[in-house]
Amino acid sequence: MSILGATLRICVDDLDKAIPFYEGLAGGPAQRFERAGVQAAAIGCFLLMSGPETELEVLRKIVATIAVTDVEETARSLAALGADIIAGPVPTPVGRNLIARHPDGSVYEYADRRA
Repeated sequence: MSILGATLRICVDDLDKAIPFYEGLAGGPAQRFERAGVQAAAIGCFLLMSGPETELEVLRKIVATIAVTDVEETARSLAALGADIIAGPVPTPVGRNLIARHPDGSVYEYADRRA
């Protein structure tokens, strides 16, 4: 398993209002998408999310998104280390992801950019 980086997950009330600040902070444009009724914008190492509170409540439980080279390989490595795979691997708009609970109880999303 190769970890490529991490994305900080931030829930905001008004995505359109928050985007310009984070574009200025990260020095680049937002890449916007929607999933399960949640509007999202990826900007540098930040992932802004806005949407129904019921969806955001679940998303807030995930500490961060970890970029990896291969989600399938990561699932095997995590399981061997004692993590619980909660969901996935499943396809996403930009690759695949899974949600895992580490032995300490923290929850992370792992994502790759494979089709």
